[in-house]
Amino acid sequence: MRRSGLLALLLAAVTLIVAVPGTAQAAAPTGRFVALGDSFTSAPLVPTQVDLNCVRSNRNYPAVTAAAIGSSSFVDVSCGGATTNDILNPGTGTLGFAVPAQLDAVTATTALVTIGIGGNDIGFSNIVRTCAEDSLSSPFGTPCKNRYTAGGTDQLQARIAAAAPKVAAVLQAVRSKAPNARIALVGYPAIVPDSGYGCWPVVPFAYGDVPYLRSTEKALNTMLANTAAANGASFVDTYTPSIGHDSCQGTSTRWVEGLVPTNLAAPFHPNEAGERGMAAAVVARL
Repeated sequence: MRRSGLLALLLAAVTLIVAVPGTAQAAAPTGRFVALGDSFTSAPLVPTQVDLNCVRSNRNYPAVTAAAIGSSSFVDVSCGGATTNDILNPGTGTLGFAVPAQLDAVTATTALVTIGIGGNDIGFSNIVRTCAEDSLSSPFGTPCKNRYTAGGTDQLQARIAAAAPKVAAVLQAVRSKAPNARIALVGYPAIVPDSGYGCWPVVPFAYGDVPYLRSTEKALNTMLANTAAANGASFVDTYTPSIGHDSCQGTSTRWVEGLVPTNLAAPFHPNEAGERGMAAAVVARL
């Protein structure tokens, strides 16, 4: 198979897809726990998959968190490919079967809600595919940055700004249904290294595009943190603890897989170690 054909095939798999601390921290709630979110929450291909339509693992960060804090009941309705709209409204999963609105799982007696959302609202899968394809001819230059900043406007920054009120609407809807719940908005871990120019062709982003993509992910996480703070939710920073565990690291070190996973996980998604690392960040924040 030609390299471009292999790249297209592998990239297709990608489509599977802070509140300011107070002076005292409450204990983690151990009552009903509901997890909402997209594929970074559901953990596609991480064993064991318990819902193929939503590519959901029973070892994702909500499941690990639930076990760690001793939740009395646990409901995980995260689903690969979910956007903020899928939190609030019915949709379809990766196999095309109907999926209820994730919000339906939240009840008045819910004690804890974690939410991992926002990446698909800015077009995560498309960005990854486009930037990888732009690097095919040469790893040099900034072809992806040039594409998304053509005309003098950074389209990805604009998408992040446009996603903020959608994320706020999710937080407000959850609060309305579960007025006494702790709500934690979970950020995204490092996909590319926190410094330097990446590791083309293992992670096929042009050297000059890596800093741009890194700053874009950081901007997304900043938006999530600010939106959480403005809406009475906690923000869980999973980026900081994931530094040094990005997709350019070795098999035993990385939390996020590259284009060709060497651990069981979808391309450019957290593997089992990554889900455990994200769970540790959630537990620490709670």
